Parts: sequence; C-alpha cells; structure tokens
Amino acid sequence: MILILDFGSQYTQLIARCVREEKVYCEIHPGNKILNSFLTPRFKSLNGVILSGGYGSVYSKNALWPDPTLWELGVPILGICYGMQLIAEHFGGKVAPSKHREFGLANVNIEHGCSLFEGLNSRETLWMSHSDKLLKIPNGFKVTAKSDNSPYAAIENVSKNIHGVQFHPEVKHSVNGKKILQKFIFKVCGARCDWTMKSYIVDEIKKIQKQVGKSKVLCALSGGVDSSVAAVMLNKAIGKRLVCVYVDHGLQKLGETARLRKVFGKIFGKNLIVVDAKKMFLSKLKGIIDPEQKRKIIGHTFIKVFDREAKKLKSVNFLLQGTIYPDIIESVSIKGAKSPIKSHHNVGGLPKRIKMKLVEPLKFLFKDEVRALGRELKIPTEIIDRQPFPGPGLAIRTIGEVTEEKLDILKKADDIVTEEIRNAKLYEKIWQSFAIILPVKTVGIMGDARTYEYVIAIRAVNSEDAMTADWVKLPHELLAKMSSRIINEVEGVNRVVYDISSKPPATIEWE
Repeated sequence: MILILDFGSQYTQLIARCVREEKVYCEIHPGNKILNSFLTPRFKSLNGVILSGGYGSVYSKNALWPDPTLWELGVPILGICYGMQLIAEHFGGKVAPSKHREFGLANVNIEHGCSLFEGLNSRETLWMSHSDKLLKIPNGFKVTAKSDNSPYAAIENVSKNIHGVQFHPEVKHSVNGKKILQKFIFKVCGARCDWTMKSYIVDEIKKIQKQVGKSKVLCALSGGVDSSVAAVMLNKAIGKRLVCVYVDHGLQKLGETARLRKVFGKIFGKNLIVVDAKKMFLSKLKGIIDPEQKRKIIGHTFIKVFDREAKKLKSVNFLLQGTIYPDIIESVSIKGAKSPIKSHHNVGGLPKRIKMKLVEPLKFLFKDEVRALGRELKIPTEIIDRQPFPGPGLAIRTIGEVTEEKLDILKKADDIVTEEIRNAKLYEKIWQSFAIILPVKTVGIMGDARTYEYVIAIRAVNSEDAMTADWVKLPHELLAKMSSRIINEVEGVNRVVYDISSKPPATIEWE
C-alpha cells in the first residue's frame, strides 16, 4: 500500500495511476488529513508515502502542511514539487520565490549513486511546473539532481529514507519519469506487485460479507457500468439477499428502461424492482438552475425513493452504490485549499441523515479498473463496454432548468449522436460521446420561414480514468451527418455546435 497525500496538484491522480499500473495498491487522501484517524488498523502494510505537488507556497501564511505524525511513520517518503519543498522546510531548509520560473520540459543533470535514478542517463528530460525553488537544503540531505534553474532539482536523506524531486515524474512528458516512480515503489519501498482484480474480488467479498452480515442490501441500479459491476459483485457475495431497485426518474437515455428490464431481468429476476418516479424528480427540479443544487436534489430524491422501497422489503439496512474513485476525488475538498470540482450525486449530493448504511465496493477504483473487474466477473461486454453515463442523468446535460420539453428534445438528439457514433464504428474507441441542450434559443431559417429554437452541443472525449480528457477530432463528415439529422429529425432545434474543450480546464460534463 502506497499512501498519496494530495496538496492540490492537478497531477495527483496521475501519481495514483502510475502506482496502480504497477499492480500496487494506493489511495489519495487530503494532504492535511489527520493520519491517526485512518492509518491503523486499515493500513497495516503501508509501504511508503508520496507527497503531491500543489499550487501554493510552503512559506505562505495559509500553506498546507501534513499531519506531523507523517515524519514518525518510519516508512519511505517521496516529495514531488510542493511535496519536496515541504520536506526541505520541515527539516530546516529554505524555500523562496524563484527569479526564473520553470514550466514545461527541462534538462535535469542526474547525480549517480541515488537509488531513485539508478540506471538512468546522466541527463534526463523531465517536466517542471514551479515558481518557487530551494535556496538551501536541510542538514543530512544531499543533492541528487540539478537543472539550469534548479540547483536542487532532487534531494535525499538516505538515513531517513526521504526523497524529494522538484519535477513531476508522473507526467507522461517526463521521459523516464515512470522508471523513477518504479524505483521508489519497488527498490525504496519494497512494495509487491500483487494487487490484481482477482485479489480485489476475494478481499472485497470478505469485506462485504463482514459488513452486511445477514441483512438484505438494496442496490441503486442505473444500468451503467459502475452500478452493474457493483450489483454483480454483491450478488456473488450475498446472493438473493441483494434486491436491485431501478429508479425510472425520466432523466435516462431514450429507451433505457426497456433495455434495463431486458438485460437485468434475466440476471436478477424478481429481485429487480422498477420504480416510476418521473413526476417526483421533475417536480423537485422545477425552477432549479444551479448545477450543484440539481445534483444534491437528485441525490436526496434518490435516497427518499430507496428508503421508501426499503421499508416495503423489510430487513434492509444497507444501500449499494456504484461510487467510483473519481466521484470521491472530485467531490472532496482539501481544507484550506481547493474547493470540490462538483458534488457527485452519490457523494456530495447525499443527505447527511441517510437511514441506510452505504456499501461501496468500487469506491477506490478508477473507471478502467471497474471495467477490468467486470470482465473478471464475466459480465457481458454489452454492459462493460458502455460509455459512462452520469448518475444525475440528463439533468446535468440539460443546462439550466430541466423541463419535459427540453428532456424530450435532448433524448432524441442524444440518440442520434449515439447511433451515428456506432455506425461509424467509433463507440468503443471513444470514452464518451453525447448531446447537451443549451438554455438559449437562436434564430434560424427553415422552409423560408424564421425559426427561434434550441441549440444542441455535441461532446466527444477520450480518457483513461475520467480525471483528464481530450476532445475527439471527429471526422467532419460525421459531424455534418449528426448535425443534419438532429436539425431535421428533432423538432425544436435549429443549430448544432461541437465542444472542443479538454479536461482540464473544462470538465467532461457541462454541469
């Protein structure tokens, strides 16, 4: 187990990706988290700690500092950028603003004899992103790398087993950055590459059985990848004590309820309950424009429906959710630092006084890991390879107030986007592709008559884990066909635009 303490870097999730790709388990937690509250007995096999970068300065009044317990854990520590500066300041070094900032690729001269750089070239190309630098290194530390603007580009204290690098090895632009992280994970920390989906299933089933005992579990089934994998996992753990409830809230894709009945009716039989709650959700969302309010209202309404269904079933004390790691990371803020990106309906959107206890077997997995888990569980490809669909559904693709009229338009437009993406044989190659309805109308002309109708935006992105994403360069012919079909077949639309924003700075969803 490698613990990653997050101090606000945009690259923190990349560190976790790099560690997990080596089949070593890791978790991200806020940099200032009180360690005693969760280190034992959960992390008995803690191998090392990585301190992420951050956008602040360690010498500022509001600087984020780790719990002092960190320095007493007795495990190897690697500080990256801001993390290295924390190490330097803690042990008596000096950090100050740099006259020459470093952003982008830099040539770094490696001092051989350092365990992190063993086997690397004497000069490496690595990614820098900082405006502060070390002026003085602490006693007991030695310099292990230098760059033109950073005389202390890397430092280490062998006796304390503490290492710091000013550059970002987790970023793909760092040519041998992955090798540097591998050296820390295996040579310095002595971790084993024994974390696989097979081992995850065995461990998680034991945890589930211990957590729920003989109680029934209610599954919040949406039909998407995450909730489907979670449901099959629970079914494997507790069998018929799992009851799946699908809430037809009217915010799904066109024909979704019929598809779900067909697929999951075969798997769960009578233990699949479909609840018609369309009117309830739409009434709660009436007049709501703010995205955060939408998400929280949807989360609260979901829980009300599940609580109601649980009362009917009796002996249901637990609620299963397909929460995944990016949901948690994006919904949790670091105290005194960054705000959450958005409250996912199943994290920040849940009411504080939820009556059922949560079961979340996927909450520390990234999306690609969930798919791998699904394949290990022998879940059909048609479910596992589905593109991600947000828990709040089309409510967050209906910008502004959610109305039946706009939902009807959006469902039809989105169906055309999906159909044409499939026809072009791109569906499995694209992470996510969908339509959004904008809260504005524009002037158009159809049949020599003036129109004043809605705008549909098309979004298509590629990603590995939803933490970063790039827009897809769809063929112009495909875009033209989708636009033509939407304008001609969907009443109420006279303009189609294409979103060419990456994440960051944008998010994948518009709300």
